[in-house]
Amino acid sequence: MELIQRVQFQPLGDARGELYALEGLKNIPFEIKRIYFMRGMHADSPRGFHAHVNLKQVAICVTGRCRMVLDDGKRRESTILDSPSSGLLIGNLVWREMHDFSDDCVLLVVASQYYDESDYIRDYKDFLKRVIHQ
Repeated sequence: MELIQRVQFQPLGDARGELYALEGLKNIPFEIKRIYFMRGMHADSPRGFHAHVNLKQVAICVTGRCRMVLDDGKRRESTILDSPSSGLLIGNLVWREMHDFSDDCVLLVVASQYYDESDYIRDYKDFLKRVIHQ
């Protein structure tokens, strides 16, 4: 399975503008339980640095750009998010980091589960132990 998996969103609209619809179990490959967005990040202050035990996510850069780093314990890959028409599917047990935010970056995240602190793996060494023993 590819580590970097994109989800495409077809814009709907006309001369008045574009509309992007996110639909659970359609263009979002799971039931949507939570949506949140981040803004006001700084290019020199990376975020993330965690994995989830069960949670799956789709990250979409609605405005601006950022660099996402994904790591499954065997591979570490980087990709740029810079379009609302393409999201990054992030599976469970994938370490994620967000870097190089543009000043206007708004990052929208669609999640398969409600917030649950116990689902987070916040230590990279613990993450590696977890994925090696699965």
